[in-house]
Amino acid sequence: MTLKRRDFIGHISKAGLLSCLPLSGLKAMDKTVAAANETSNTFLTAPYLQHITPEAVTVMWITAEKCFSWIEISEPGGTPEKVYSARNGLKQAYNRINKIRATGLRPGTTYEYRIFSQEIREFKPYKVTYGDTIQKGPFTFSTPALKEEEVSFVVFNDMHNHPQNITELMGKFAPDKGKDYDFVVYNGDSFNWVDGEEPIIKDLLEPSGNVFSTTHPFLMVQGNHEPRGNYARELFDYFDYPEDRCYYAFTRGPVRFIVMDSGEDKEDTSVEYSGLVSFDDYREEQAKWLEKEINSKAFKQAAFRVVFIHIPVFHSGDWHGTTHCRTLFNPLFNKGKIDIAISGHTHKYGTFDADPATHHYPIVIGGGPGYVGRGGGKRTIIKVKADHKSLSLQMLLDDGTVAGAYNLKKK
Repeated sequence: MTLKRRDFIGHISKAGLLSCLPLSGLKAMDKTVAAANETSNTFLTAPYLQHITPEAVTVMWITAEKCFSWIEISEPGGTPEKVYSARNGLKQAYNRINKIRATGLRPGTTYEYRIFSQEIREFKPYKVTYGDTIQKGPFTFSTPALKEEEVSFVVFNDMHNHPQNITELMGKFAPDKGKDYDFVVYNGDSFNWVDGEEPIIKDLLEPSGNVFSTTHPFLMVQGNHEPRGNYARELFDYFDYPEDRCYYAFTRGPVRFIVMDSGEDKEDTSVEYSGLVSFDDYREEQAKWLEKEINSKAFKQAAFRVVFIHIPVFHSGDWHGTTHCRTLFNPLFNKGKIDIAISGHTHKYGTFDADPATHHYPIVIGGGPGYVGRGGGKRTIIKVKADHKSLSLQMLLDDGTVAGAYNLKKK
């Protein structure tokens, strides 16, 4: 296996893998590979996968202390190669949020990886004092084939700091990784607001790591609650987005996926935002990009076109965020002939058939987080599977009731 260079990724020559015990998930104990004194450093999360393609994947994790971190990756039975993040000649170091992108991978191939973090106890201009190295693994993942015949995924929305939604609903309705889903989508409002790192770990990364994210990636779609709170501007650092922004497109198998950021639900001038948001301009920027995307070769050649957007452009009232998305995005969705849009936001699950007078495509709205009280709603899990001929969608309630379903044929 050869790992290609990128301006932000480096690699060094093959090194023998230090002996270790097989570890898995957050329940595994950390093992120090640099024998020495007890260290205060530990992994705060299991590794979680982001932005997977046939030839690359991003591995992320968080440590308690500032470190220099890397992964060792190989095909099963192969010699591990060490991969770290580097930019402008500097290896990424003295940080806690680790984002390592391995490139030059082979499509349709299973890989084994371990994560390593060496504590940096003191960082002076001409001397760095290292502490112990901790490691976790091995874990495995598989790169997508270049021409996947089918793709499947699971969608959550509006969890609002309810981590049990992930563990309970995945356990009931998507227990078989690799068969039930290729990736998971968090379709907005995973949090009530973002005021620190702890809820990001406790309410999202930890349950994800316990269930699937060491082996399968997830997409983080921004809702109207993620931009709230004094830590909202740091949230972006915890994920890896294609094109380094919260709106983008990608292809898996027969499907072209469009991820939109619907922004806040009220006017930019609303008192709640204290003059610190600019979502109108941001949505207009996205509309210009979307116009180009629907004219792209990848979009036009896809058997199906699926949109993830937190605020539905219809059937969610007439708040400013909804109507602005409707004005800017819906004409382009219609023009591009998207096949389906999957949303949340209202906390009221529902399916809305294509309407030639408004939206020419079905809209699926997932349910609420399931808590008791104002706006609790009923939580849902949405399961989708597509091949080159058809796309099937089921929205399920806790008891297995099918709250909505579509079986779309290729146009």
